[in-house]
Formats: sequence, C-alpha cells, structure tokens
Amino acid sequence: MSKTTNKYSPEVRERAVRMVLDGAGQHESRWAAIVSISSKIGCAPQTLNEWVKKVEVDTGQRVGITTEQAEKMKALEREVRELKQTNEILRKASAYFAQAELDRPLKR
Repeated sequence: MSKTTNKYSPEVRERAVRMVLDGAGQHESRWAAIVSISSKIGCAPQTLNEWVKKVEVDTGQRVGITTEQAEKMKALEREVRELKQTNEILRKASAYFAQAELDRPLKR
C-alpha cells in the first residue's frame, strides 16, 4: 500500500471548498464553479469535487461514511489484523511446546 502526501494544506482545501459552496450562484453550475476554482489553486477538478463531497458527508448534507467513522474503522481493522497475528503466534508457540512435552522422555 503506497502512502501519498497531501500537496495542499488543510487551509487551502477548506478555502477552496468554501469558495465552491458559497459561490454556487456565481457560476452556471456547480461543476463550472469547481473547474474555475480548481484551476486557480492548481488542482484537478475531480480532486476539488472529492473534497466538496467529503465536507458534505462530514456535515450531514450528503449520505456516506464520515471522516471520523472511516478513521475509526481503519483503526479497528488494524487492531483486528494485529490480534490475528498475535493469535497465530500463540497458536504456533502452543503447538511447539505441546510437541516438546510429548517428545520429552518419561521420568521414572
């Protein structure tokens, strides 16, 4: 999994989204506003559109998984993965020690 870096600061993102949402009446369509504003900040229109949709989800204006919920799910998935790894290690260790106990000579 590759890790991408954010080229735009949170302030730039917030301002661009606010410009799209506040300036809806200044353009013939929302997409026209997105294209216009994205060219001014130097990002792809699709990128700005995704930022706008994410803000709408986070504020309850659009149906979807909020940023907070997505972060919580990611943390839980990481925890499940770590617990599965731990269980596998414990299972292998248990089998190893059980076999070692069987291989041990009987004391009389």
